[in-house]
Amino acid sequence: MDRIATTAGLYPLPDDARSRLSDLKGHQKHDLVTGDEPAEVEAAYEDVREEYVTLQTEAGLDRVVEGQARWDDMLAHPLTVHDNVETGGIVRYYDNNNFYRDPIVEGELTFSGDLAADLDAASDLTDGLQAVVPGPYTLSELATDEHYGNDSDFQAAVAEFLAGEVEAFPDAVETVFVLEPSLVTDPPDDGADERASDAIDEVASATDADVVAHTYWGALDEKVHAHLLDADVDAVGYDLVSNHDDNAYNVAEYGTKDDVALGVVDGQNTLVESPDTIRERVEWFDDRVPGGFDAAYLTPNTGLFYLPVNRFEEKLAALGAATEEVPA
Repeated sequence: MDRIATTAGLYPLPDDARSRLSDLKGHQKHDLVTGDEPAEVEAAYEDVREEYVTLQTEAGLDRVVEGQARWDDMLAHPLTVHDNVETGGIVRYYDNNNFYRDPIVEGELTFSGDLAADLDAASDLTDGLQAVVPGPYTLSELATDEHYGNDSDFQAAVAEFLAGEVEAFPDAVETVFVLEPSLVTDPPDDGADERASDAIDEVASATDADVVAHTYWGALDEKVHAHLLDADVDAVGYDLVSNHDDNAYNVAEYGTKDDVALGVVDGQNTLVESPDTIRERVEWFDDRVPGGFDAAYLTPNTGLFYLPVNRFEEKLAALGAATEEVPA
């Protein structure tokens, strides 16, 4: 089994960059869209992107993300920067450490190109580029629809929108992590679970890159898991930090894809896992599921935005070290 060190993106801003951005005259970070920022703001983000890429490269990660420095609203970002979306008040989800501004969709979700622009810039800095996008189910659950009229039409529109964004990604993107925590925290009902799988399938079909549908903050309901396996993704992600037993049960009982992503580092806890601990978590999972896998993406279970910068850097280093020398 190949072990691929990577992350789910969503990195914390370095302290100097945070100060620099806040000091720029008239700058309110979450109200700016790629192409609209003043030159000084664009330059600040370019510097952060280069710093993120350097950190990942020096840590020995096998897939390098852009880092999403501009994503103040986390998974809701692709909507909160859209011309036809009004951003509402602060909303918290899952726990008090996760928040975003409510994206209120008031018109058609036309092509934006926001994500592709950041990835184009990152593609000049690294090989092994990995994109990070919110999943269509999660993004539609986090948003408020005032245009499409019902949940199924809205989710379909979000999926079509994301597919268009993904289709515009540069050829340098080798892997796309589609983040779907709401499949766990707010699982779809009967019928809706199949529609969610179809929506993920539409996004995955928009790229020739390998696609990972990464879930976290627990384990999927059995039926939701079964439908997710119908989507044309290359791997499904399992959070071994929040609920290792139920995730291992799902895979042992119902199978999964030839590849998996394993959340083996806590993305929201300052305790830094050792490389040995990371390896032990992978081996524990591998021992409890039949058949083995072609590849396993080793990743934090969540994005890393809420970590102190020093702990974030240490966790990157631990992931890289965990795949350098795998015991025989």
